[in-house]
Amino acid sequence: MDNTVEKVIIIGSGPAGHTAAIYAARAELNPLMFEGLVPGGQLMITTDVENYPGFPEGIMGPELMAGFRDQAARFNTRMEQLDVTEVDLSQRPFQVVADEKTHLADSIIISTGASARWLGIPGEERLVGRGVSACATCDGFFFRDRHVVVVGGGDSAMEEALFLTKFASKVTVVHRRDSFRASRIMATRLKGHPKVEIIWNTVVNEVIGDDAVEEISLTNRETGETSTLACDGFFLAIGHTPNTKLFEGQLDLDDTGYILLKNDGSTTTSVSGVFAAGDVADTVYRQAVTAAGTGCRAAIDAERWLFERE
Repeated sequence: MDNTVEKVIIIGSGPAGHTAAIYAARAELNPLMFEGLVPGGQLMITTDVENYPGFPEGIMGPELMAGFRDQAARFNTRMEQLDVTEVDLSQRPFQVVADEKTHLADSIIISTGASARWLGIPGEERLVGRGVSACATCDGFFFRDRHVVVVGGGDSAMEEALFLTKFASKVTVVHRRDSFRASRIMATRLKGHPKVEIIWNTVVNEVIGDDAVEEISLTNRETGETSTLACDGFFLAIGHTPNTKLFEGQLDLDDTGYILLKNDGSTTTSVSGVFAAGDVADTVYRQAVTAAGTGCRAAIDAERWLFERE
């Protein structure tokens, strides 16, 4: 065990974590960040980012995250490229275990994010950023006057598909059942849209293309018939999984695993001194810019909390 008690430990290194680090470091909290073995969050698998303010010509996701990291390092954030494997939030100082070493902290900012759910089919991972996406808001603009496919049947799939109609010439929604689980108003709105086609009782087997999405392979679940559908984009809208397994039983989570924040407009969790920022506590927006904003809030909340204790 390292007997040094950190003022703040940040777990996670996406836009929320690095923004929290910048603000915490400038407040002279000397933050220690555990980036994870695969640092940078979902932007590391995003190609062109055109909706982050300050980059009128757009920027590559990894390049944007490199800038975040450099700025956090400039203010002397200490970074460890390690996964946190265990936390103990039941006692103070809090305990954070990484690489079998226990670190102590007066406060913790959790910014572990959420991961888009994938089908796990051939071609899907290989073509991420080359026609395959899990964020219509992020990437829809690139498919102007193109044919795109959306997989899913919940409200998020309806929202993604309707958003894509602003750009795409045609949106095909593929759903494995014969009815949507989305709210009636969202399903009705989608079904009535002139740009939308729906393929029922069908699953996607493969995403096909050499350097970009060219078509998908489909199987009808009722007939067993297999076919292909030409398209330019393939959007996953089957939900996200918050990266909160580490905190189960220690923090209040909602039914889907997202961290619940106190209903006071802050980033305070159910444990005093533990704060959450970014997609790990965001079921609605899930954007880099909103994550960065909550990272700022979490650092300020932590600073004020530490000041009040002192």
